[in-house]
Amino acid sequence: MPTRNFSRRPSCSLRRSTSSRSAEISSVVAETAPSPLVSGYDGGEAHILELDPAAEAEQIEHLAAWRARRDDDVWARALERVREVAATDENLTPTTIALAKAGGTVGEWADALREVFGEYRAPTGVGAVAAAPVDEMVKVRERVQATAVELGGPIRILVGKPGLDGHSNGAEQIAVAARDAGMEVVYQGIRLTPEQIAAAAVDEDVDIVGLSILSGSHLLLVPETVRLLRNRGVEAPVVVGGIIPEADQLKLLDEGVAHVFTPKDYKLAEIMAQIADLAIEHRRGHAMMRP
Repeated sequence: MPTRNFSRRPSCSLRRSTSSRSAEISSVVAETAPSPLVSGYDGGEAHILELDPAAEAEQIEHLAAWRARRDDDVWARALERVREVAATDENLTPTTIALAKAGGTVGEWADALREVFGEYRAPTGVGAVAAAPVDEMVKVRERVQATAVELGGPIRILVGKPGLDGHSNGAEQIAVAARDAGMEVVYQGIRLTPEQIAAAAVDEDVDIVGLSILSGSHLLLVPETVRLLRNRGVEAPVVVGGIIPEADQLKLLDEGVAHVFTPKDYKLAEIMAQIADLAIEHRRGHAMMRP
């Protein structure tokens, strides 16, 4: 989105109303400045930090070396002690410290606690939302419902939030809009792994997968999610929404993404119409392949 350049003084006009004592001021800005968020993709100075994939590989290598140096028997006993204490009302702090001294990692400690307590999934806030759909959305819903009758079941969409991105508002708006458009929505909340999303797509037999990413990690998480989906036999189209530069959009399309939505795509009825088109096309093609 172009930003205003106020380095030059804008021309201003002041008009005083003769019938009242109010003044009207209007400004005309004739120049704009390129957005610093995308200048790096045009050969200019980059203002978005892009992490080198080699940094992740280096950290994994360090972790493997750390685990190779520890005493596995001592570590295993310390980890099992964490599980035992977690199942009681004892203080976990001493056993946690003992696990750290034995070379245990935070991830191993957390996994042990999940085995005992399970994993908390916060309410998504989608279920209680209700709104009357606008005329454009009604048209989409009528088409989706007619397709459901034709093909023997509702269009089913999986809305996924992969990675550590905690900004759920956009994903929840899409989930609510899809429901208003007559689709059956599967939405499990934020901070899912690509493996969890792929597993849900298989379990729910979805017709389309929508991924919402605002963390900037789209070039890592989206291709991995698509790969896992295809490996599990899920051929449903994948769409992505987020703050994604144009150059990255092309890369995602090359990775098998069917469509990329960005902040300029703000009309929910139009988004739902495009999603419905992709899902219906997939469902019909799938139906034709059945014996």
